[in-house]
Amino acid sequence: MFPWNMFPFNNDMSKLFQQMNPQDMEKNIQNMIAQFMPKEWQGMFDHNDMLSRAASIFPQNSQQSNNPSPPNLQANVFETFDDVYVRIPIEEEMVQKIKIFHTSNQLIIENSTDGNRETITLPALVKKKGTAAQYKDGILEVKMPKSVDLQYTEIDVSERL
Repeated sequence: MFPWNMFPFNNDMSKLFQQMNPQDMEKNIQNMIAQFMPKEWQGMFDHNDMLSRAASIFPQNSQQSNNPSPPNLQANVFETFDDVYVRIPIEEEMVQKIKIFHTSNQLIIENSTDGNRETITLPALVKKKGTAAQYKDGILEVKMPKSVDLQYTEIDVSERL
């Protein structure tokens, strides 16, 4: 049995984390950063200013569409020895409105009416051909055969004296 009780993460640590205040943690982190950062740089790294700049770079889509789209698909991705499966709960009327594409490591689902696109990263490389999709009982299932990548090189291990 591994001696987990020897680690510093015991009951006292969990009590300490429960008693911490997020504002105090934020203040302490800002103080630590300020101590190690040159004074000339401190004005450049105001985190509130950085967040507002990041929000301006990635604008929110303010227009609402009457067409249903698949936002934030709840995809269930898993693999077997030979295939990668992606199962997505989706409404039946959406099945005719989406297009499905894939690369060697991603599945892309695009809504043809509004251009909304969802990308799902696959757990293994898949082949270009042989992909099949079917819709049954509210679930869209995409089955992709795995690609067998046999491009490997032997590495010689030498002993150092």
